[in-house]
Amino acid sequence: MKDKHLIELIDVSKLYGGDVALSHVDLYIKDGEFLTLLGPSGCGKTTMLRLIAGFIMPDEGRIEMDGVDIANTPPYLRRVNTVFQKYALFPHLNVADNIAFGLKLKNVDKETIKQKVDAMLELVNLKGYGSRYVEQLSGGQQQRVAIARALVNEPQVLLLDEPLGALDLKLRKEMQVELKNMQQRLGITFIYVTHDQEEALTMSDTIVVLKDGVIQQIGTPTDIYNEPKNPFVADFIGESNIIPGIMLQDYKVRMNGVVYDCVDKGFGKNTEVDVVVRPEDIDIVPAEGARVFGKAVSVVFMGVHYEVDVDCGGYEWVIQTTDFVERGQVVGISIPPDAIHIMKKTQQTNLFDAVAYPEDGEIELLDHRFACNGLESFETKDDVLVAIAPVDVQLIPPEESGLTGVVRACMFLGTHYEVTIGCGEEDWIAYSPEYMESGEEIGISVAADKIAVSANEAN
Repeated sequence: MKDKHLIELIDVSKLYGGDVALSHVDLYIKDGEFLTLLGPSGCGKTTMLRLIAGFIMPDEGRIEMDGVDIANTPPYLRRVNTVFQKYALFPHLNVADNIAFGLKLKNVDKETIKQKVDAMLELVNLKGYGSRYVEQLSGGQQQRVAIARALVNEPQVLLLDEPLGALDLKLRKEMQVELKNMQQRLGITFIYVTHDQEEALTMSDTIVVLKDGVIQQIGTPTDIYNEPKNPFVADFIGESNIIPGIMLQDYKVRMNGVVYDCVDKGFGKNTEVDVVVRPEDIDIVPAEGARVFGKAVSVVFMGVHYEVDVDCGGYEWVIQTTDFVERGQVVGISIPPDAIHIMKKTQQTNLFDAVAYPEDGEIELLDHRFACNGLESFETKDDVLVAIAPVDVQLIPPEESGLTGVVRACMFLGTHYEVTIGCGEEDWIAYSPEYMESGEEIGISVAADKIAVSANEAN
């Protein structure tokens, strides 16, 4: 792999209407690497792909290829081709003619076309399939034809937008290996979009994790998995136990009421932290003599291991083990120092612009009135800034609240779930003792004495 940057996104932002799809993104993509853009739906990964392809333009920033700004370069002049989840093959053309389509548009001579098409058919393991039609192919074979059609024009960069999403699990895993081998043989840059963490870990040289249009972390699959930068990355990449802790000193952390040795340092004494431990790194041991023990509240056989949930004094640990455990059995848990990863504590506060109505003892927030204390120093219709801690947000049935929203994400943090609720263009963060499904409608309530109000300096 070469070290030079082939593509650079420099302070790139993109908005759709008033919604932010990408926010001030800086990304450098090396020549010849397999880079994966990973994140949940709506995180901005497909938008980034379309910007690189030239299908859309950035609202801010610039995109360079080989050091040249390509903002005004149309898609057909960029040495970039795209493979989509819906393969967009022509049903009236056979496999060879589908692959040759772009070459014919460029008036390439017939002999060269034949040589290039034959080479592509061999590359994608479809030698002898040139005369077949699309309807005669399986889903995996159609995907190979789409890839061959994109590669026959010899792009510097191949963009792949969830290309395996329509395939069944077994075929998807086979195609992951084929794609990686293909990229290594060709030596060109692949930029791959997926929401599938396993796909990203299996295929990539570099993973870029996105959330809400912002890059959360860039790194190798090993770095991303073993050293997540924040709870979102830890939870999104594989399963994680995310437990609140206190860093007592270098190499010492207290969590679940017990002091553990760890391998991290550089945090202040008695600093609140988030602790990440992967389920496969925890050992189940006899309860007798164990420093931490609890009851197995759930035991699920996953094929190659059991997934066991152990309640240890209010902290619930997810453990993967090959040893069978009875539901209800009391077991001990053991965690080696190198399995403990320390992250800076993510301090979440809900901050909103609002309007004060002191004569009513209320603020107007997101077109909804909330009772609020401490408004005596404000005039009617003053713009104010409101701060509400997630722990103070009460989640109630939607029919009981004037303000409702939809659950966008739900992440377990050892003792509770952190829930992200979308209310129009604003998101709320709340804590819940129970898991909530994405898309679930929920009502929001906040006590009057839990709303902190200050003058909105920006206004």
